[in-house]
This record gives sequence, C-alpha cells and structure tokens, in this order.
Amino acid sequence: MSVAGEYKRLIFKRFSFSLSLIFLLILLTLISLGLGSYRISVSELLFEIFNGNPILWNVRIPRIVSAIVVGASLGVTGAVTQCVLRNPLATPFTIGVAQGAAFGAAVAIVFLGAGQMHRVGESLTIFNPYIVPIFAFAGSLISVFVVLTLAKLRDLSPEAIILAGVAMSALFQAGVMLIQYFATDVQVASIVFWTFGDVGRTKWIEIEVITLAFIFCFVYFFYRRWDYNSLLTGDETAISLGVNPKKVRLEGMLISALLTAICVSFTGIIGFVCLVAPHFVRLIIGGDYRFLIPTSSLVGACLLLAADTIGRNVISPIIIPVGIITSIVGAPMFIYLLLRGKHVRG
Repeated sequence: MSVAGEYKRLIFKRFSFSLSLIFLLILLTLISLGLGSYRISVSELLFEIFNGNPILWNVRIPRIVSAIVVGASLGVTGAVTQCVLRNPLATPFTIGVAQGAAFGAAVAIVFLGAGQMHRVGESLTIFNPYIVPIFAFAGSLISVFVVLTLAKLRDLSPEAIILAGVAMSALFQAGVMLIQYFATDVQVASIVFWTFGDVGRTKWIEIEVITLAFIFCFVYFFYRRWDYNSLLTGDETAISLGVNPKKVRLEGMLISALLTAICVSFTGIIGFVCLVAPHFVRLIIGGDYRFLIPTSSLVGACLLLAADTIGRNVISPIIIPVGIITSIVGAPMFIYLLLRGKHVRG
C-alpha cells in the first residue's frame, strides 16, 4: 500500500474510533437515565423527560452531565500533562492538585464548621457545601502556584517538576493528617467522605462552571495541538519549528491544573481517569494530538459515566462513590494497558 493510502486508512480509523465513542457515550447516557432504584424503560424515557420527571431532572440528568463533563476534563488534562512533562505516568495530580484540594477541604471542614453531617435518604451530605469547594480550589492553586513558580524561576526540567509535585503532595498529605489528628470523629469522617469522588454532589450551577472551564481549556488545548506534536520529537526539534517549549509546557501545565482543580473542588478526588483515558487512546489510534485531545475527552467521559452508573446500581439503593469505582476498575485496567502497550511495541 502507498504512503498516501496508508495515511488515508489511518485517518479513517481515527475518525471511525471517534464516532464509535460518540455512539457509546449516547448509549451509556440512555442506560444511565433508565437505571437506578426507580427503573425507567427506554421507550418511556422521552415521555418522562418532556413530562418533567423530577427524578430525571433533579437527580439523574445533573449527575450524568456532571460525569460526562468531569470525565472529559480529566481525560484531556491527562493527555496534555503527559505530553508537556514527557512522562506517560504524569497527570495534573502529579503536581499536587488532589492533595492540595484535600488539604483545603480539611481546613474548611474542621476550622470553618463545614464538617457537620446529616443523612438525606441513603446519602451523606456536608453542610456549608460551597465553603468546601472554595477552599479545596484554593488548596489546589497553592500547590500549582508553588510548583510552576519553581519551574519558572529555576528553569526546572520536566523530571524536576514531577519531583517538586511529589514533594508538595507529601507536604499536603502531612497537613491533612495533622488536621485529622486533632479533629473530632465527625470531622474526620467528613474529610474522608469528601475525598470519595462523587459526581452526585454537583448542582446545575456547579455544572455550568465546570462546563465553561472545560470549553475554554479544550479550545486552548486543541489550538496548541501542533505544538504538542512537536514536543513529542524533543525540545530541539520543537524550537527549530518555531515552538517555545518552555512557554507551551508551563501554559499547558497551568491550564490543565486549573481545570482539574475546578473539577476536584466540586466532586472530590477521582483517580485513574487522567491516566487510563490517554493510554487507551494511544493504544488504539496513536499519539497524534490532533485526534488524541478530542478522543481522550470522549474516553474520559465514557469511563466516568460508566463507573458512576455501576456505582449507582451494583448494590442499589446504596450508592458507591464514583471515585471508589474508578480506582477499583482503573488500576487493573491501567496495568493491562501498560502490559499490552509494551507487548505491541516489542
């Protein structure tokens, strides 16, 4: 087959994969809408939606939209971070975003009285819910600011940036443990409960904030797609192509961390989506960022929506937070992808 024919075949494969993900996302949305303690058949869904069914509009639809947007955000930020840090295991969590958010949430819960808990049906809710996301976001920003400032002032290499992130993560983890040591049992339980990632916490106003942030960041990432492709060939080659690697790297890290911080501050810590989604896409269609950016978003959305649907139904009516499901399913899936990727390269 000629080079042109091979290229057309590859492009067709990538577009077909993207379309398949869109259809899969639609299918998962329909399944998630119908499943739950109150089952709704597919034939009744449209009628119930247009009839204003409160279970759908107040519970399931916000939860589904949140899972899609947060999953897409985590998928794309993982892809970009792995590129700019030149590390396939890197994510925005690598520079301490999650740990900083947990520290901020712990401060709000213990020192600002957001740790009083009550039961609503089968779920556990934290009072003063808007104080916790604000402080979680601030904690994430502290970690991001410190790491990126060091990277800018000391001209750190990608490897050194990762080590700085590990140090910040350890510092914030120690801070959380110190706060828990002096907190009451209820406050400790509140902190632990917050760290369980749960897309069911978000209301429409939070979903709008996350969606707007995702759209802005996605447009920026897609605009930089050729710059990210150039970074894959090395900084010297990127410079010869007119790309400023340091600027692209710092901006990519900053925007990825900010988007992840916004998601984490509203939903808690949701692991492995950042890691699994980009690796899965690379295994299927390669590492071209023209396609990796949108398809990583789609895979992330499908993964998180599927995980949340499983968590809502596996022992219904009890809901397992989606962060637990992604960790249980994501860890072996990631190991499998690593092993298969190594076998393919060999």
